[in-house]
Amino acid sequence: MPHDSSATLPAAVLFDMDGTLVDTEPYWMLAEREIVAAHGATWTHEDALGAVGQALVTTGAMLRDAGVPLEPAEIVTWLVARVNEQLREAVPWRPGVLELLDDLRAARVPCAIVTMSYRSQAQVVADGAPAGTFAHLVTGDEVAHGKPHPEPYLVAADLLGVRAEDCVAVEDSGPGITSALASGARTLGVPAEVPVPQRPGLSRAASLKQIDLDVLGRIVSGEVVDLLG
Repeated sequence: MPHDSSATLPAAVLFDMDGTLVDTEPYWMLAEREIVAAHGATWTHEDALGAVGQALVTTGAMLRDAGVPLEPAEIVTWLVARVNEQLREAVPWRPGVLELLDDLRAARVPCAIVTMSYRSQAQVVADGAPAGTFAHLVTGDEVAHGKPHPEPYLVAADLLGVRAEDCVAVEDSGPGITSALASGARTLGVPAEVPVPQRPGLSRAASLKQIDLDVLGRIVSGEVVDLLG
């Protein structure tokens, strides 16, 4: 896609994974339904939506409280393995993702995955992209404080040697958006399973098909771009 080489570009783009890069929320929801059914517990669609974007151990605790008779860590281990099985069959890239990643790679803008999923899973997704697409992975099993705490995005910026304020973070969930905004990163919300309400300083788009290097440049320059209307 043509780009004005004199325009501002982000120092890096920091991508959430589930629901942002890849449409894995249905994989997670299926795994949650399966573990609940196996133990005769109750888990509603509203419960599943409430788990979107949470740290995995939080989801594990929610499922335990819903009646799965296992410790949260055991639940998480099972969920991760089940979702990884589905990912190995097919990586479900979100619309516009691969094209945007191509543009960023051509412009030499580094990218990172910042996810509350575990490294084993993030690596499966990263391996499904062209080699060298993601400079770093920041995962839920490697940070002390998960989203909505800002630590994951601050760690990503530090690994890339840039300021969070000079990056654009791309998110789909409330906890993730809270984390990104709190880190100081310019933040773009793109809804997947749950709506993305307006917030101060939050840019929004209906799809990454609407996002190119010029829009990212406007966002990192401080403009709030709202393409949801």
